[in-house]
Amino acid sequence: MATLTTYITYNGNCEEAFNFYKSVFGGEFSYLGRFKDMPMTDGKSCPPNESEKIMHVSLPISKETALSGSDSFDSFGSKTIYGNNFSLSINAESKEEADKLFAALSAGGKAGMPMADAFWGGYFGMFTDKFGVNWMINFDKSQK
Repeated sequence: MATLTTYITYNGNCEEAFNFYKSVFGGEFSYLGRFKDMPMTDGKSCPPNESEKIMHVSLPISKETALSGSDSFDSFGSKTIYGNNFSLSINAESKEEADKLFAALSAGGKAGMPMADAFWGGYFGMFTDKFGVNWMINFDKSQK
């Protein structure tokens, strides 16, 4: 069965926020990556002024839940607007389940990023559903 995570986007203070959450909930980050860690896309690399921003961080809260987040990436034209900076992130158990969830939940909505292989080894896509809710679907291929 798929698991659901709340994903929060910040405007440059993701690391500060997640260090605060870590002090409250305890534990360790299961992943923390910066934009400088991303491979080049279309021949472009991360601008130096954005390289230390958080690309993705995940803090397990329990066996079933985690809190995840990232900073917005200004070079992609993505500006955080507080109030719509939350996404529901589903981690599917298979590529087939990921495709099924993506197709069903995105019906009538607005595509953001179609399901595709991602550089971190996942199979990933994003969209906004017909009710205005932001979603991310991921299948971690290493869990096979």
